[in-house]
Amino acid sequence: MFSWVASASLAVDFRRDVRPILARACFKCHGPDEEAREAGLRLDVQSGSRADLGGYQAIVPGAVEDSELIARVLSEDPDLRMPPTDEPLSDKEIETLKAWVAAGGEYVGHWAFERGSKPDVPETRDDAWPAGPMDRFVLKRIETAGLSTSGMATKTELIRRVSLDLTGLTPAPDEVAAFLRDDSPLAYEKLVDRLLATPEYGERFARPWLDLARYSDTNGYEKDRNRTIWPYRDWVIGALNADLPYDQFSIEQLAGDMLPSATRDQRIATGFHRNTMLNEEGGIDPLEFRFYAMVDRVATTGTVWMGLTTGCAQCHTHKYDPITHTDYFALMALMDNADEPEFAAEDEATIERREELLQRIRDQETAVAERVLLGEKNNPVLTAAFQAWMATIKPQIADWRTVAPTQAVSTMPRLTVQDDGAVLADGDATKRDVYTLTMPPTGPEPITAIRIEAMSHPSLPATGPGLAFYEGRRGDFYLSELDVAVAGEPIELGIGSTTVPKADEKNGKTYPGNVLDGDGSTGWSIPGDAGQTHRLVIPLKQPQAFDEPWTVEMLFERHYVAGLGHFRIDVTTDADVEANVVPSELQRRIVAENESPSHALQRDLAIRFLQTSKLMASHRKPVEALRRQLPKSVRTLVLKERDPSNKRTTRRHHRGEYLQPKEVVSPNVPAVFADDSAPPKNRLQLAEWLVSDRNPLVGRVTVNRAWREFFGVGIVRTAGDFGTQSEPPSHPELLDWLDAEFRDQGRWSLKRLHREIVLSATYRQRVGPAPESDPDHRLLSAFPYRRLDAERIRDAFLSAAGLLTRHVGGASVYPPQPAQVMEMAYGNNAWPTSKGGARYRRSLYTFSKRTAPFAAFTTFDAPSGEVCIARRDRSTTPLQALTLLNDAMYLEIAEGLAEQALRDERESGNVEPRGVAQRLFKRLFVRAPRADELQAILDFYQTQSGHEQPWMLVARA
Repeated sequence: MFSWVASASLAVDFRRDVRPILARACFKCHGPDEEAREAGLRLDVQSGSRADLGGYQAIVPGAVEDSELIARVLSEDPDLRMPPTDEPLSDKEIETLKAWVAAGGEYVGHWAFERGSKPDVPETRDDAWPAGPMDRFVLKRIETAGLSTSGMATKTELIRRVSLDLTGLTPAPDEVAAFLRDDSPLAYEKLVDRLLATPEYGERFARPWLDLARYSDTNGYEKDRNRTIWPYRDWVIGALNADLPYDQFSIEQLAGDMLPSATRDQRIATGFHRNTMLNEEGGIDPLEFRFYAMVDRVATTGTVWMGLTTGCAQCHTHKYDPITHTDYFALMALMDNADEPEFAAEDEATIERREELLQRIRDQETAVAERVLLGEKNNPVLTAAFQAWMATIKPQIADWRTVAPTQAVSTMPRLTVQDDGAVLADGDATKRDVYTLTMPPTGPEPITAIRIEAMSHPSLPATGPGLAFYEGRRGDFYLSELDVAVAGEPIELGIGSTTVPKADEKNGKTYPGNVLDGDGSTGWSIPGDAGQTHRLVIPLKQPQAFDEPWTVEMLFERHYVAGLGHFRIDVTTDADVEANVVPSELQRRIVAENESPSHALQRDLAIRFLQTSKLMASHRKPVEALRRQLPKSVRTLVLKERDPSNKRTTRRHHRGEYLQPKEVVSPNVPAVFADDSAPPKNRLQLAEWLVSDRNPLVGRVTVNRAWREFFGVGIVRTAGDFGTQSEPPSHPELLDWLDAEFRDQGRWSLKRLHREIVLSATYRQRVGPAPESDPDHRLLSAFPYRRLDAERIRDAFLSAAGLLTRHVGGASVYPPQPAQVMEMAYGNNAWPTSKGGARYRRSLYTFSKRTAPFAAFTTFDAPSGEVCIARRDRSTTPLQALTLLNDAMYLEIAEGLAEQALRDERESGNVEPRGVAQRLFKRLFVRAPRADELQAILDFYQTQSGHEQPWMLVARA
């Protein structure tokens, strides 16, 4: 039996001792979630614990025997005992609760939700050991626990450790030798500063950030097609190397497009939230999966900048933390007004190069046109052919004029009439959209034909002209049906011609004539020919005057988003009309200058003849050679804030279900963070709030991630959860001190934060086992054993072997991996193994496919990129050893390492096994091998001496 008497000697801290018990055992049924709350009892706030529940209350301050909470945890009646699980509270936990109630049962707010103040640096008994203030916080805990520090690591241990931590690479032998020769007191500090200044620093710390950003080179889900998002990855590397202040680093990723005069880089930075997965399956509703993308963005934002599991509130109020169901959708509303276009991501040098080549192409074409077709030295045969071509063109040219709609509406995309009369679509689209265009009267002359001109536009996928964003269909559209009516009366239409290849014949379901067949499953599209202008001429069966307002209705219906993105409607009164290879602007000039064509028009027509005629093939070769030099266009995924006039409405979705939208929710941050300031109202204001003093978590979460990168475990172990379910910080005062330093004195500098950590005495300790009193090594009385992540394992081997290709940025590459890996993925995609230097690029650049992640990295717990990962798992499995021993990629690296060691030894004039073994060991571990280690290597070498590459086998082992 338990005693009702509380131990007066038991000193209880609510945050440290009591809240974790309540959070684990009580909050699920008696916490913030009103729907899940049992018996009307709320134990996550003091007022709830004092409430009158029919003649009793859970906690009566100072009266243990009158407190129903204590009675229930002590009850032997299984129907009354709490918690009602197979895991009742332990005796120690019950004594803790009794002591807390006896002392008054006072609640204290959860530390993470309160703004911290910078604590004073503590005094320590040992004044010689600390290298700076952070060491004093660590040493204070060590001394209080009755432990002692482990002493300093050797210089060889330090250079390997800090090189792997700051650059992800093994230091080269000459770098090690230079460091060991430097006897100055500042030798280590100079080494750290040199490493921080290398481009490899940004590559090293981009990897954990890309885990948070759920970066991948493919869309995910079933088809998992490729996407171009690597410009965002390169932006992260560049921002880290430039030490972009973390507040600006955050704002640009969340809302760079909304900054005044946003730069190319700031727009590319918004790729952070375009890393969400994209479902391209035929049977899905694209708006549903846009909703799921928003769900992912809310959860990711909460994890990265607040360290909270906000995603738990998608379906109901958070059961443990003060985040309501409505708070969740208010946070979504702040981010919900962005569209998701593509953006030209070429750098200035590439743009200048393209413009230079295009100008040379124009000059070359003009020169050929003037010299060969029009000039004094023209070729009579070709000139005659040109004149004959001109003669065939002119009769086909109709006098087309554009009619600008007076109103343009659709079922989903927003249609805007441009100054030139064209219509531009933007915003959301579905797999079945209807455009309705109201057109003004054209006058008394009978209209003979209507022309739809589908045109490219930089805002559209693959520059359009369609809205389709799926790989293989990007920039396409699918016009299923077309109806024209004057004053409400339908007009009978025929089908003329089109510039779509093979459109003069029936081309399956994409034949242009299908827009008039009454079948929504057939229509006109442009598969594989995006980025070009396409024209469809539709004659009226009986010419008719459009002397009253008329309408054009377009149906776009396909298993993918298929609306037109940029188009215009032209009409003509000419008798004979058909589509023509001559662009519309040239057609208009021909009509306008029909009687006396100018030399400029003849020159431009000659250029068109040069571009299209088989007779001009030999003259096109220099131009085609220049075209082949044009840099490949790179279009990446970004966010773009919608115009306020087209703002989305965000609703709360009951139980988080897409199909259960309820009341409209206004944008806001969670109520637990509310203060007297005006709340954020858009994505930019949210970004600014997240990195302001009004968010008490951002600095703590960020410095905690940095701490984990260097010591293996954060000050708060649960890196993605700082809420009531998290473990308390191992060094709470240090966490707040680092937070204040990072924000204020450090001016949000990640490099400065990393520098201070690696210069600390805590970091420079020798590696040692954890003491019995601190089995998880949280107090850091010695440097903890750590496992390198998957990418650093490979990069360390590549750099040690001298194989690493040090080229920063660019498209992803394909190191060797077993063919069976890709066979598991949908479509049995190829893995085009890279050749040459691309084969040995840093692991950061390895192509990432969500449904078939790179096998060697997955074995070592690398993520797939499907969700935000705040902390990787750390497993130890036999498969890891087998991968390092047998994977073809690692065998190739081992061969390179062996060859490098043999070359080094030959250059010294010696090829003795002892020397080769020592060089192999030092390249990998930096230090010289101990006598027993060297002997073991030589013994193993002797057992492999019959193999054609014995040193490769040694290097592998």
